Order: sequence, then C-alpha cells, then structure tokens
Amino acid sequence: MSATIIDGKAFAASLRERVGAVAADFARAAGRQAGLTVVLVGEDAASSVYVRSKERASIAANIAGTVHRLPATTTQDELLALVATLNADPAVDGILVQLPLPKQIDSHAIIAAIDPDKDVDGFHPVNAGRLASGLPGFVPCTPLGCLMLLKDRLGSLSGLEAVVVGRSNIVGKPMAQLLLAESCTVTIAHSRTRDLAATVGRSDIVVAAVGVPELVRGAWIKPGATVIDVGINRVTLADGTSKLVGDVAFEEAADVAGAITPVPGGVGPMTIAVLLRNTLVSAYRREGLALDESAL
Repeated sequence: MSATIIDGKAFAASLRERVGAVAADFARAAGRQAGLTVVLVGEDAASSVYVRSKERASIAANIAGTVHRLPATTTQDELLALVATLNADPAVDGILVQLPLPKQIDSHAIIAAIDPDKDVDGFHPVNAGRLASGLPGFVPCTPLGCLMLLKDRLGSLSGLEAVVVGRSNIVGKPMAQLLLAESCTVTIAHSRTRDLAATVGRSDIVVAAVGVPELVRGAWIKPGATVIDVGINRVTLADGTSKLVGDVAFEEAADVAGAITPVPGGVGPMTIAVLLRNTLVSAYRREGLALDESAL
C-alpha cells in the first residue's frame, strides 16, 4: 500500500476540541450554552445509536444537547407542531430531525418547516439555494467534513479535476457545489454513468458517495489521486460474518492513490464533529457575536 491514510477520526477529534473551546467562550459571552436539539421519531436501531452519539458529543463540546424521542405513531402534524416550538425557542440554535422518518410523515415537509437559520443539517431548500449561490448558510455535515479533509491534505484545490460519484441531495450535490466554490473542475457521476471508469480515471480528487459496496475499483484511480470514500456498507462474507466496506475497493485503490480515507475511521467521524461546528456557528450568528468561522 502506497497511499497515505487520511485519518478522519483524528481530524474530527481535533475539530471537536476546537469547537469545545470556542463554545466555552460563547457561553461566557452570551450567558448561555449553544443549544442543539435532535428529534428522533420511532426506534430505528441505527438512528438511535447515532442520536446517542450526537448527545454525548454535544455535552463533551460544551453544547447543550437535547433529544426529543417520539413514538413511531407520531403524526406529521404533531411533528410539525414540535418543529414550530423549537423554531421559536431562543435557547435552540440548531434543530436536527433524524432521518429516516416513519412512512406516515413527509420528510420534505418537515425539513422545509425548520427555520433555515437553525437548520444545522443544511438540508433546507433555502440553505441548498444559498450554497448554490455562494451565499452564507449551512452546508450538510458530511460533504463539509469531506472538504475539510481534502483541504487539510491538499491545501488549495484550485484547478484540480474532481469527480463526485453520487448525486444525492445530502452528499453528492452539495459536495459538487463545495468543490466548484474551491475552483475545481467538477463532474457529477453516478451508477448509470456510461464510462464511470474513465471519468474517475482522469480525476485528481475522487469522492465516492453512491452507496454501492466497492463500486470504484483501484484500476480506475488516477495515480496519486486523493480518494474520499463516503460509503458505509455492511457486507456478508463467505464464512457468514460481516464487515463494513466503503464505495471504493480500498486495498486496490490504496496501491494507486496518493491518499485515501479508510472505512471505518475516515469520513464517518467528521459528520458529528461538523454538526457541532454548525451549531456553534448558528449560536454566534443568532446572538450577533463575532466569530472567525474559518478557524473552525
């Protein structure tokens, strides 16, 4: 293996430490802690684990973390009423409604009901429009975490050719917008791209976020390219055990790439760290206090 391993776990720990220090400054200046409220509807096992992680991380970063746990039978109107209450609560700087939601609830309607200035997940259409227009807003946590890892590794991204494999509203599209803002030449590819191997093969930066285990092969990677693997897929092995793999065939790609994120331990830890960062930025903005956001 010749590639440098990009340690997202270590970077995320450093970011959480910086957020915690600035959050303590905020509490002294504002007379209150920054506040993040997470809403969990139902008992999806993966969501429950993720929400507990967010709760612990908030406390460790000097951010007041609150979780509303609602039954799976909650109606859309009941959830909208809770969102309206949180929108109006001055102690709440960030609102996150954990997805997926039960089938009786329209997730698009819920996301659209969140105050865009408290939408620390960056999913609201207003924040998507702000990102596309180059205006201040909130960016989805996973792609912003990917950008942080890229800039830490490469410095300036200007002029580099980048491919984003995946076109979701949560990762693929905002990732492409972020790379455009860094003056990259960006291609958005996906599982139906006719010659995906050639598209990947000419790219200095590869961000794989398509949700297909090991779709991107090592032979596709341009020698020396930087590979960011967003995928987290559990696959069953021949002996009946299972393991987590990304959207990139890691061992193959690591022999060719200049740098690569592992799965797990790459992009995953960045998501919660960036969520805390976005919450703190929201708190500073809402209180009208000065903050060098580039330092976070």
